[in-house]
Amino acid sequence: MEMKLELVMVPVTDVDRAKDFYVRAGFVCDHDQTVSDEIRFVQLTPPGSACSIAVGRGLTALAPGSLDNLQMVVADADATLADLRDRGIEAEGVDEQVWGRFVSMTDPDGNRWALQQLPDWSADA
Repeated sequence: MEMKLELVMVPVTDVDRAKDFYVRAGFVCDHDQTVSDEIRFVQLTPPGSACSIAVGRGLTALAPGSLDNLQMVVADADATLADLRDRGIEAEGVDEQVWGRFVSMTDPDGNRWALQQLPDWSADA
C-alpha cells in the first residue's frame, strides 16, 4: 500500500502575516480561499516539494507556534541560508552534524523549521 504525505497544517495567529512570511521564504501560494467567517484556507508549497503546508483559520486545534521541528531537505545548506537571508528571513546555520548540515528558521508564530543538507554518505542509502 502506498501513502503520500501531501498537506501539513501549520497553526498560526495571523494568516496574512504567516502567508507573507512563507511566500518571502520562497513557498508558492497555491490557494487562498475564505470559505466562511470561521474558515480560511491558504495552501503553500516549498519549491520542488510534493508536500504542502496550510495556514488559515479554523483548520486545526493546535496552538499557534506548537510545531517545533518541521523538516525539509535542501541541496546546499550554505546557498539556502544565503537565499533566505537575501529574502529577509531570519535564518540560522550552518550547523554541522554527522547526519547532515542544518539551517533553521522560525515563522512569526514560533513554528520551527530545520532545513537539512543530507551528508554525502546518505546518497547510497
